[in-house]
Amino acid sequence: MSNIYPTDASIILTYRCPMRCKMCNIWQNPTDKAQEIRPEELECLPKMKFINLTGGEPFIREDLEEIVRVCYTKAPRIVISTSGWFEDRVIALAKKFPNIGIRISIEGLSQKNDELRGREGGFDKGLRTLLRLKEMGLKDIGFGCTVSNNNSTDMLSLYLLSKSLGMEFATAAFHNSYYFHKSDNEITNRKQVCSDFETLINWQLKENHPKSWFRAFFNMGLINYINGGRRPLPCEAGSMNFFIDPYGEVYPCNGLECRYWKESMGNIRNADFMDIWTSQQAEKVRSMVRRCPKNCWMVGTASPVMHRYIKHPAMWAIKNKLRSLQGKPACIDCKVYDVGQDPQQGDLREKF
Repeated sequence: MSNIYPTDASIILTYRCPMRCKMCNIWQNPTDKAQEIRPEELECLPKMKFINLTGGEPFIREDLEEIVRVCYTKAPRIVISTSGWFEDRVIALAKKFPNIGIRISIEGLSQKNDELRGREGGFDKGLRTLLRLKEMGLKDIGFGCTVSNNNSTDMLSLYLLSKSLGMEFATAAFHNSYYFHKSDNEITNRKQVCSDFETLINWQLKENHPKSWFRAFFNMGLINYINGGRRPLPCEAGSMNFFIDPYGEVYPCNGLECRYWKESMGNIRNADFMDIWTSQQAEKVRSMVRRCPKNCWMVGTASPVMHRYIKHPAMWAIKNKLRSLQGKPACIDCKVYDVGQDPQQGDLREKF
């Protein structure tokens, strides 16, 4: 049984959402708000380093302030992922919690974003919210861009915009998940998307902050994922991080799909979190992670292993920073680093 305390958590507060995103059908499968996890039910969580509050749309929750208050007793850093649709609610919360992190999901410039997110005016709301937060003095703010079909060029424009504004810029790639209610998300214009990611990687390596160089490594992992490669570092979801869904179920990650496997460690409404975390059921789930056939590469599960096995991304970052200083492009040589992982992990050749 695991005696390791988790360091990172993501809490899916709701499946309700005002957006109509092309890559996600969550809005067609909303939660009943009466059944959603309550702030006091999160008091059983252990002390951690980081909590991400996500959805659906977290700001649709009328009790979000109480949830944030509880979470700040558990972790010093809280980041909320949001569409920015509820501008005034975001600003009001930020006034009460000036250290809060906010990531606005924006999938492109105005026309492309509104097309992909299914609501006219979404880009304007998101950008206006970020500008207001910056004016208020918030530091931990920025864009989150999910690259799907035909928006990777806009991704580059968003990166330049975020850099000019002094904001964070996070990337993700089109993927499937049980709670998206989608199984057909696939990038079809791979050549263009990977080329744009290479451009982003080379721009990030030119920056002075080492954090940007590690983001370049992460983005190289996204190129590898888009091309169907094996993860460069193993997935250890459910060991250092976990997800909680709106009903209180504790899952290792948010990339589970029923067609492969989906199993909960337990429910915090029925047991204390650490009893769940150290249970035989949790160990069973971790053993399933070790042989998970998927090769997801998302920041929630990539970041912990990048920190744990830091010498590998660090050596790549240093080598390619030196290349950048010499005016050479990055080596997009995504390797599978052998750190003792189960060879069956990421093997989609099995029959499903």
